[in-house]
Order: sequence, then C-alpha cells, then structure tokens
Amino acid sequence: MKLQVTQENLAKALGTVARVATGRATLPILSNVLLKTIDNRLSVAASNLDIAITHQIGSKIQKEGAITVPARLMQDFIASLPDGVLHLELKDNKLSITTDKYQSTINGISAEDFPIMPAIKGGSTWKILSAQLKKALQKVVFASSNDDARPVLTGVYFHVVGGEVTVVATDSYRLAEHKLGKSKSAVNFLVPGSAASDLLRIIGDFEDEVTITHDDQQVLFKVNDITLVARLIEGNYPDYRKLIPTKFATVTAMRREDFINITKVSSLFARESAGSITIKAEGKTVSINAIASQLGENTAEADATVKGSGEVTLNSRYLLEALNAYSGEQIEFCFNGKLEPCILRSSSDANYLHLIMPLRS
Repeated sequence: MKLQVTQENLAKALGTVARVATGRATLPILSNVLLKTIDNRLSVAASNLDIAITHQIGSKIQKEGAITVPARLMQDFIASLPDGVLHLELKDNKLSITTDKYQSTINGISAEDFPIMPAIKGGSTWKILSAQLKKALQKVVFASSNDDARPVLTGVYFHVVGGEVTVVATDSYRLAEHKLGKSKSAVNFLVPGSAASDLLRIIGDFEDEVTITHDDQQVLFKVNDITLVARLIEGNYPDYRKLIPTKFATVTAMRREDFINITKVSSLFARESAGSITIKAEGKTVSINAIASQLGENTAEADATVKGSGEVTLNSRYLLEALNAYSGEQIEFCFNGKLEPCILRSSSDANYLHLIMPLRS
C-alpha cells in the first residue's frame, strides 16, 4: 500500500471511527483501525463486533493494500501533525507515515484477521433527512437503560405507529417517544443504545439524507461517506403504548424555563433522598418541595395554568432531562394522582412525548 492523503481528512476519519475500537477487547485486532484502499479512496474502519463504522476519504493511491494499526495511537498521532499532505507506505505490516518534517513507523496487524460485518441481503431501505433523525435521537437516546439485565431496554426501538415511523426508548422508569413521519416501509427493529449514540455523533451537522437499510439481524445507516452497521437487539419490545394515559385529573401549563428553574433549585435539596421531589399543583401555581434531613428543606413555585389539583413525587434528574429535551417556551405537565404515569408535552414539540413514573412518596 502506498498513497497520499491530507492530514485534515485522515484525522477527521479517524475521529469518526476510532471510538468504536476498544482496548478491552479479547481480540487484540479490535483495538485497531483498518486502513484499506478501495476505488482510489482510503477506507478507515473500526469494529467491536456489535458495531462497525467506516469512513471513506479521497486519496491519491499509488499502490493498493490494507493494514490495521492501533486506533488510539493512530488517532492521537495524526491529530498532532500539522496540516498538509501525508505519505503512507506499507512494508511488512509496518506503516510508514511521512511529511516534510515528520517520519514515523507504526507496527500493524494483517488486515486479513480484521472482522467484517456480514452484508445485509434484501431487507428494507428508506431515507430520512439527517436533521430530522438527529432531533429524534437527541430526544430519546438518554431514556434508554444501561442495565444489561434487560437487553431490550438498552436499545432504541424504531417501529411504525399509525402509519408513522416512531422511535422510542425506555428504562422502565421513564419513556421518550418521537415520531419521524409517514412511512410506507415495514419498520420494526431495535438498535443498541450505544450504536444510536454513535450515529448521533456521526450525523453531526450533516444536512444530507440518511439511508437506512435493515433486515432481521442488522441495520445500516449511511450518510455521505460514512456508514454505521449495528447488530440488532433480539427480543420483543414492551407494549409501551398501553402505559400512556389519555385522560388526566390534573393538567398544568407554564413556562418551561420556570419549571426548569424551580426543579433545579429543589434538586439541590433532593440529593440526600435519591433526587426525590414532590410537585404540587393547585390554584394558579405549581410548587416543588424537597427535604434533606441533614441540610434543610426547600419549596419553590412558579405561576401556571392549572386544571384540577394534586401532587406527585418524581426523580428530579428524570424531570430535568425531560424538560431539557423540549425546545418550546411552554410545557404541559399532566398526571393522575400519586402512582400513575406523568406526561410532559408541548404544542411546539407535537411529535414528542415524555413519560415519567412517580416515586412512592
């Protein structure tokens, strides 16, 4: 392998893929990135067996070839070089990287041992604007679980509800759902939360379409010169729709910023009680109370339009994360007593819904 590539392009590609390479892998080669020439372009790839990311960049190929090199070292080294053209040459599994003033050699492992994700044959393909997908993922990914005891809850579920592609995530304590729009395709797959987070990072500020291809085992997301392939989580996602209330005894409406502020202040006093805060709605106010036996207690209130009255106890972190997922000025907070799910909704985020389960007070 012998080629020329710009430092900027190679650093960007390594930044895209290297995070997937893991130093804790049982297979040493999974700590490496794969560099491979394909059709006069340089393909940079990394995999952890569950997720694989590939970024192709323009290059001037003089001789075809492939090698894997340590991901962390390669990424840090290339990022440290000045702008300009890099000369890469491979001899006996040693990659020489040369610029006007730098010359380094990195020992590699043969590319023949690098695991390749099997190609998706058949399956369904559809497209969506990257900004639309980014917005949906930002609003749901954080609600997925980190507990591997229930693998299905660690994923982000893509499926069709009422003719609309819908993405949802839940950890059984809260649930976030966002509708992406109408679809004629059959969409039903469960992406690992880590893959969804990587996808969110990759999409970045792209304005292009994302092409999504999936079968029963894998999903492939392609935007520009970057592809992400992930193994799907097996199992049936819970029938969460039946948990979402349609009628409420208490409906409050207020400025979202006011709700965030009184929640933040109260959360400072809730640290001792695992974030437990009690929200009370009556008259023309919503108040939040938090008690810390060692530190004291706090009550903060905000003006609101209130229909009905009542109180409910929630986890302050869950409430803050939900409020920050919305973008509109106004927010509605709706609930049915102390034990049933609470809903946050906003007319300016009509495609988004967030549910939080109460704590037993």
